[in-house]
Amino acid sequence: MSFSSEIKEELSRQIPAARHCRLAEAAAILGFGSHVTEGAESPHSVKMHTENLAVARKYFTLLRKTFNIDMNVSVKQNQSFRGSKSYDITSYADLSAVKHTLVQNLCCKRAYIRGAFLASGSISDPEKGYHFEIVCNTETEAERLQQLIGSFAIEARITQRKNHSILYIKEGSQIADILNVMEAHVALMNFENIRILKEMRNSVNRQVNCETANLNKTVSAAVKQIEDIRYIERTIGFEQLPENLAEIAELRLEQPGTTLKELGAMLHPPVGKSGVNHRLRKLSMIAEELRDNKEEKLL
Repeated sequence: MSFSSEIKEELSRQIPAARHCRLAEAAAILGFGSHVTEGAESPHSVKMHTENLAVARKYFTLLRKTFNIDMNVSVKQNQSFRGSKSYDITSYADLSAVKHTLVQNLCCKRAYIRGAFLASGSISDPEKGYHFEIVCNTETEAERLQQLIGSFAIEARITQRKNHSILYIKEGSQIADILNVMEAHVALMNFENIRILKEMRNSVNRQVNCETANLNKTVSAAVKQIEDIRYIERTIGFEQLPENLAEIAELRLEQPGTTLKELGAMLHPPVGKSGVNHRLRKLSMIAEELRDNKEEKLL
């Protein structure tokens, strides 16, 4: 089962206690369900079509608890998709109150957003990425939903895809907030657990990459230092160097993989990291001068 399906399954089992919230959620399911048509059997019948059992169950339960009306439920085996089924729910009552309900209270806003997600929403697997979206039939519908979501301090954006307006959220923390708004608490915990693990892995990877880069830089510097020191040894010898430079030159050759701080502790008397670096830089400058002099003689 996909992460979206798990959320919808959880939300389908939550029935608001207040009638106005049930109306708000039913209104969203009707409004965002793309296969809602006036039935031919009765002037007041409405047929809703969905391929999601959780949505069908939630819609049926909302109407039964809110209006206590008769409904027909039919299940069809789809030919195009192996094993998938579609559900038609036809209600024989005037549902104009549902389709035109006003969303005023905070609890009703939560219910409406929940219904919109049930009807036409989806969320990507957080292991792969962060993407929450609800497909809206019109731009006006998307903007209205955007305002509702914005009342919870969540920034949703709108884009166009074919003939639909898509309301979407890309930021992980904001997706966590919208799950909380919809009261998908189990899904929220699962989402946050995955998000924390991903952030920890990313943090470890960044630290490892940084340490690897520093190690490569240190190794490259040590190799260059040893090359310069050996060049000095071959050309003029350590006897021509000041005592402090000769000491560090010999120690670096003996300890090629040792850090500057550790090298400084081995000197007599001990020298700090900056002091060791200063001496090694002087050796590199001497080596460069010797190379330049050799090139001038060759010319």
